[in-house]
This record gives sequence, structure tokens and C-alpha cells, in this order.
Amino acid sequence: VIMVVRVRFAPSPTGLLHLGGARTALFNFLFARASRGSCVLRVEDTDRERNVPDAVEKIERSLRWLGVEFDEGPSQGGKFGPYLQSERLQLYQYFAKQLVQREAAYPCFCSKERLKALRSVREGGGYDGHCRALSKRQAEERLRMGAPHTIRLKVPMEGYTVIEDKVYGEVQVSNSTIDDQILMKTDGYPTYHLAAVVDDYSMAISHVLRGEEWLLSTAKHVLVYNAMEWVPPRFIHLPLLHSSSGDKLSKRNSAVHVESYQERGFLPEAVLNFIALLGWS
Repeated sequence: VIMVVRVRFAPSPTGLLHLGGARTALFNFLFARASRGSCVLRVEDTDRERNVPDAVEKIERSLRWLGVEFDEGPSQGGKFGPYLQSERLQLYQYFAKQLVQREAAYPCFCSKERLKALRSVREGGGYDGHCRALSKRQAEERLRMGAPHTIRLKVPMEGYTVIEDKVYGEVQVSNSTIDDQILMKTDGYPTYHLAAVVDDYSMAISHVLRGEEWLLSTAKHVLVYNAMEWVPPRFIHLPLLHSSSGDKLSKRNSAVHVESYQERGFLPEAVLNFIALLGWS
């Protein structure tokens, strides 16, 4: 069976495109072209508090300047759309309910005040499973009363979750170190950990190429895939780019934005060559 390669670059519109994001987009684009596959642009705009106006257009403009092209996306369209996560909310809400029905997730009614107090006294700031202990009847009664709630992932108490990564090999994560991650927020918007999995599955993404900062979080994603009985994509976590001070690149540092290189007169071919070779040594 010949695998149809489908990859995605999924930026958040919380700022301009920096070199690290551009490199991830480039590697996805090159992998798709080398495999005669498709490269998808998906915008992860569910963090409404941090979204920046016009960021999507500016990110797309920077990618076009670099010559990184997409086969599907907000501007291109495609049969797997819409490509803005804010336009896919019903899909996430549906699968969140599915996870609760499969007893792989549960509603959490804890207030912001309780969670804040918990973080101040609990080492590591993780959730204590308070609402996990509620019976099904208790939870359903609160839901009928319209109590504000989130949906949390029900992480197994014991054992390990295994990530198969094409760069790092087999990575085992102890379930005892994984928090019962929030999947759906009280406003009906998903967190990254649910939206990314649902989208990668529903858009038939075959390979996930992203920065290595997501490697350990992938254990949460594998748990969602397993709960839904979906086959995970192949994971390829890329080493990060760092500044001269050793910190990873930040959108808050305007000097590393692709737009700033364009404004300073750099040729797109020069920037492409520069980021393509970073991390090879």
C-alpha cells in the first residue's frame, strides 16, 4: 500500500512569523514536494485572548515571499476545510462528547479561584483530579443545571504512553507525569491538545512535522488517538532554533521575524538557504 503523504503547517496568529516557524513550514513543504504529497496551511486561532489582528494575512504574505506554497488552506480552500480552527468548533465539541462517553475524558466544574489556589500549593501546579472522582450521576446533574465546566482528559493512573518519533525514536512517558489536560474550555473552544488531534485525523494528515517542544505533549495526543481508536500520524519532531543567548526564538523578538528580513533587503533565496541549513550540524 502506497501512503498518500499529507503534511500541515499550523501557526497560531498570535504574532508575526519568525525564522523557527518559517523553517518548520519549509521542511513540511519540502517533504510534501519530495513525496509528491500535499502541504496544508491550517490556522490554529482558538486562543482568542492572544490572537493578533491581520496576523494570518501577514503570515501568509511572509510564506509567499519565501516561496513556500500550500495546496490547501484558508486562501486556497480544499475539500478538508475549513482551515481556520475557529470555524471548526462543532467538530471539536462533538469529539469531546465522544471522549466523555468513552470514559476517556470527564467534565470539570472547578472554578478559576480553586485552580489558582491549587497551583499555589501543589508542586508542579498539576490538577488534583477533584472532578474525576465525581460519579456519572453527579456530573450529569451538574451539566443539566448548566454549571460552567471544562472537559479534561482522563489520563491513566499507571503505566507509560509510548511515542514513536522518526527523529527521537521510541519515547516512553510515565502516565504519572501527565496532567489531566483540559481539552475543551468553558467558552466552548478547544485547547491545542484536542484541536490538533481532531484536525490531523479529519484532514487525513499522514506526518506531523513540528518543533521538539511538543514532543512530550504528544503523549497526551496519543492517549486521545487511542481512546478514539484512531491510527496516529507519523511524528517528526524538529530541533528548535535558538538565539545567541541560548533561548528559543520568540515572536516577541522582532529581529527574527521573516518580515524584518524582507524590510532590510534580504533576498528570499538567502533566507531560505539560511534556515534550510540550520540544525544540520
